[in-house]
Amino acid sequence: KQWYQRRVAITAGGDKPVNSFRMVERHYFKDQVIKSFDFDFGFCMPSSLNTCEHIYDLPALSQELMREMVQNPFQTKSDSFYFVDGKLIMHNKADYAYNAGM
Repeated sequence: KQWYQRRVAITAGGDKPVNSFRMVERHYFKDQVIKSFDFDFGFCMPSSLNTCEHIYDLPALSQELMREMVQNPFQTKSDSFYFVDGKLIMHNKADYAYNAGM
């Protein structure tokens, strides 16, 4: 079983508390979802640096899928959605190439 540990630092730079901070992250290969995560960070104090740690299982990827991901750079993508009090405040997209040094 594979697992992954992620430590996230969140800066609440404003003078208002953040009552509910949530991040949803989806990873795709050729438009097919291969991983999906939903993190609830909860309350963040105003003008503070907050750290939250999540440990979660990674879905198993077949050797064939991993080989395809290496052979098709930038076809693996992710979307990260950030919500405060249920309202989308930011959407980040990324593309990945796993063929470094080839």
